[in-house]
Amino acid sequence: MQTRRAAGLAAAAVLIVLSGSSRAADPQTYSVELSGVPAGGADAALRGSSQLITLQKAGGIPPFALVTRAREDIARLQTALDSFGYYQNHVTVTVAGLGLDDPELPARLDALPAGTPAPVKVTVAPGPLFHVGRVRLDGTIPDKDRAALNLHTGDVAVAATVLGARERLLAALQEDSFALASVSQPDVVADDNAHTLDITYTVTSGPRVEVGTITFKGLKDVHEELLRKALTLHEGAPYRPSSIEAARQALVALGIFSGISVRNGEQLSPDGRMPLVFDVQERPFHAVTFAGNYSTDLGISLSVTWSDRNLFGSAEQLNLTASGTGLGSASTGLGYNLTSQYIQPLFLENDQTLEFDISGVKQQLAAYDQTAQTLAGFVRRKFSRLWTGSAGLSITHDQIVQERASEFYELLAAPVTASYDSTGITDALSDPVSGLRAAATVTATHAFGHDVSFLVTQISGSSYFDLSSDGSSVIALRALAATILGASNLALPPDQRLYAGGSATVRGYAYQSLGPQFSDRRPMGAKSVDAGTVEFRQRIDETWGAAAFVDAGQASTGAPFDAKLYAGAGLGARYYTPIGAVRLDVATPLVRVPGGDAFEIYIGLGQAF
Repeated sequence: MQTRRAAGLAAAAVLIVLSGSSRAADPQTYSVELSGVPAGGADAALRGSSQLITLQKAGGIPPFALVTRAREDIARLQTALDSFGYYQNHVTVTVAGLGLDDPELPARLDALPAGTPAPVKVTVAPGPLFHVGRVRLDGTIPDKDRAALNLHTGDVAVAATVLGARERLLAALQEDSFALASVSQPDVVADDNAHTLDITYTVTSGPRVEVGTITFKGLKDVHEELLRKALTLHEGAPYRPSSIEAARQALVALGIFSGISVRNGEQLSPDGRMPLVFDVQERPFHAVTFAGNYSTDLGISLSVTWSDRNLFGSAEQLNLTASGTGLGSASTGLGYNLTSQYIQPLFLENDQTLEFDISGVKQQLAAYDQTAQTLAGFVRRKFSRLWTGSAGLSITHDQIVQERASEFYELLAAPVTASYDSTGITDALSDPVSGLRAAATVTATHAFGHDVSFLVTQISGSSYFDLSSDGSSVIALRALAATILGASNLALPPDQRLYAGGSATVRGYAYQSLGPQFSDRRPMGAKSVDAGTVEFRQRIDETWGAAAFVDAGQASTGAPFDAKLYAGAGLGARYYTPIGAVRLDVATPLVRVPGGDAFEIYIGLGQAF
């Protein structure tokens, strides 16, 4: 058969070359019709494996190349059908109504009018569907590992299932500490009459192995003691790939390496243990980042941050940030925000960090003018993959001017936060497409000199639903509820009161514009705030996206959900860059407020939430 095919190909080539037509080498466009495809997902696989289909839009090709492409497609399509369990398939291809070996085919193609596509018909005869017959494992294998094969008599003999069974068995053996285990490629015997495949895997488990000496390669400025402290794996532990990967991830979480890989030693040590080598690549430790955003209510904010990610050689982080705020705003004045942040990883425990912050802020907002300095310390702990928590203490010297009255506050606050995150996003530049983020914060605060104590409680969350399975169409929901207990509204420091309006609560309204007001219509601040958002995000292509949203919220002097409800709606554009999505949102209020703007514009980096 192969000889006949080769002879036919050569004959076709000679006929085309010797046809003498001036159009013999001209590009020939074509159309493709695929028929006879079995159900069960084979259509996409066949179309993806066919070069006739995948290269059709690339333009015309010489007639001989078209015949060659069609002939090579037969083997590709047969392989694709094999992978779905159709091992007695047959594929035929005709071009312009003739078979690929027909000696009249060159003349038929030459006779086509210029610009007329040649009709290509691909007919698939899948034949009977094969199933798994007898499954045999040769070798000594623990019963609990045998179950990982998960391949049974009567299963459809899909190639991916048969090959995947080998990978599952090998992974189970290695996870059971058989580090040197091997599983052969399946030995398959087909029964063409019964339409079954008998499958045999040869297994060599070898001895159970423990982790041996752990060494690190590539360290320059990072202390090895830090890595050994962060490592969740130790010599003498059972050899398990999952434990080794967890140890690698623990090192990645330090944030000081651009890459980490793990490899086994070349052979077992004399005591029968498997040495491990962690190859690390240190990332640049110094970085300068710039950020900016704009909104019609708050104007332009620009900031620059200088970071040292490895201050003393043990992944200590120092971040210095300087921001200018209120630039170009008609309703707020110029301000600044200066912050110094120090983070100490592995504080007392592996999953615990210590953080110190020193900040100074000056801002002129619609509700008040503020000049403040804060010293704060926090301990943050990761309890599990989903749960984290923090507790801290801060002291703030706070000078506030509201309604022409200047007051000085010295605030002592103790915030405690619990957070949940099931989005699976560890990269701040990536957009969440599924899962839930939620946080609950309780902050006990005392204002010295005014003898006021109060408790600020806040619950917030955002949830994401992938409508497209590939993250291109996402419904994002956001909710917030906060209230202050222990003091009346006006007894609270103005900057500790709650405000609604703006990008964090209800877009379409200026920042702090919703809720209780003084007689001059300037914001007073509230004891309770609640807000919610429904946003639809659509990715158009690799570069562009769009969004549509509705926000609603209220602010009151009493309990949450006990004030006039305001709502805003808008549209947004997204431009995706290597440093995140550039966001442009335009929102308009659905319930107008006296003196309010007809719309608000928000520009920033990253999604709104």
